Amino acid sequence: MKVKVCGITDVETAKRTAALGADAIGFVFAKSKRQISPEAAREIIAGLPAGVLKVGVFVNESRERVEEIVRVCGLDYAQLHGDEDEAYAQELQVPFIKAFGVGSTADVEAALRYPADYILLDSPKGAYQGGNGKKFDWSLLDGLSGEERGRIILAGGLGAENVAEAARWVQPYMVDASSSLETDGKKDLSKIQTFIETVKESHNDNLHVSRS
Repeated sequence: MKVKVCGITDVETAKRTAALGADAIGFVFAKSKRQISPEAAREIIAGLPAGVLKVGVFVNESRERVEEIVRVCGLDYAQLHGDEDEAYAQELQVPFIKAFGVGSTADVEAALRYPADYILLDSPKGAYQGGNGKKFDWSLLDGLSGEERGRIILAGGLGAENVAEAARWVQPYMVDASSSLETDGKKDLSKIQTFIETVKESHNDNLHVSRS
């Protein structure tokens, strides 16, 4: 199972996070306390290993601007957190993830219909259009097929204390965390390390059980 750490804002933290085993790193270009400029993100991305996915977070940005930032910064995916409709998605010329706040099975069904490479399922939107650092009801995802789970990036209040349970219950393609990996508003490398190790150990345990 893959791990994404979102809201990175400096070179050293990004490099250390990659070295600790993160599979993806997120950069927030939308209004947020973790907002970063394209110029700063480009500098950070230039120093990251090729195998780490670089993801840019956008909210109701024009398609042209999203495509420009993806190209200039060297992003692998745009992550859309706003009100981007399917017409927007069909015209977007870069790989992308669409985020959805989940409060009902209807929300899950709408997310699965959306024509994105991956869908990020989060708790309902807060002040900055992202999640509010709280988990949603994972039982809303019961009954999904393996193919459907393979498109899901799970977010919403995930930390070292609950991500193993989340991984077993939901079996997503990737798990994503940001605020739970901070201390006093700054990314905490110790928390990042514990989170990544917990996910990887949980995944290995699940493989062992499935093969027994």
